Amino acid sequence: MIVIGDDTAKIEELQKRLASEFEMKDLGCLKYFLRVEVTRSKHGLFLSQRKYVMYPLVDTGMLDCKPADTPIVENHNLGVYVDKVPTNQERYQRLVGRFIYLSLTRPDIAYVVSVASQFMHSPNDDHMAAAMRILSYLKFAPGRGLLFKKNGHLDLEGYTNADYAGNITYRHSTAVTWRSKKQNVVSWSSAKSEYRGITQGSAFEITNNPVQHDRTKHVEVDQHFIKEKLEHKLISILFVPSSEQLADMLTHVVSKCRFEDSLDKLGIIDIYAPT
Repeated sequence: MIVIGDDTAKIEELQKRLASEFEMKDLGCLKYFLRVEVTRSKHGLFLSQRKYVMYPLVDTGMLDCKPADTPIVENHNLGVYVDKVPTNQERYQRLVGRFIYLSLTRPDIAYVVSVASQFMHSPNDDHMAAAMRILSYLKFAPGRGLLFKKNGHLDLEGYTNADYAGNITYRHSTAVTWRSKKQNVVSWSSAKSEYRGITQGSAFEITNNPVQHDRTKHVEVDQHFIKEKLEHKLISILFVPSSEQLADMLTHVVSKCRFEDSLDKLGIIDIYAPT
């Protein structure tokens, strides 16, 4: 159990009450929980799964593999094809399952894992090769994780994005909400993909331009929900240029330069890397 709070007296009171009912021990400051490593510094809180990364590398014999600097190649064209050679389904599922858990602290592999997980029931050699590429990328920087910086405020900023018909098999879109997820219906436009994805007004121009509303009746439910929140000043929507769109790497493949730039902005760092 993790107990979080800024009231030391209340935390101690809770611990005493729990101890009166259950056999328990105070392990002190959080350092390791469910294979997630926690490191504190003056800069903030760092979460990583450095030790857990080693398990799939060892199990697959990839510990000595050549590292890759990106988790997936551009223009990968992964899909379901009847003429491809099938691969070991159980091995593939076990490997992708570990990737899914790793993405808790590694949003840099979130997109490729979402792609790989679409083929769990009929993986082929190309899908397995993509999974091996993820392993090579993890070998490149096993100590990467998320840094939650001390900013001195509690303002919440969110980035949302969606591709348009990015899935080459079914033409579904991938949207970013609290995770990167393929939508279960085909969207008629990128605007609809974004509205469906987060219902928070990602489609900036439509939300702020009432003239366009009649042309997009297929998203009116999401659109009016967003407008209501805007009118009550519960959310604020800002235009984000592509060069600053941090959610891009969660919906599709970006260039190596954009990928590396997004890592830093998302707080994905490696505190174990040699300086």
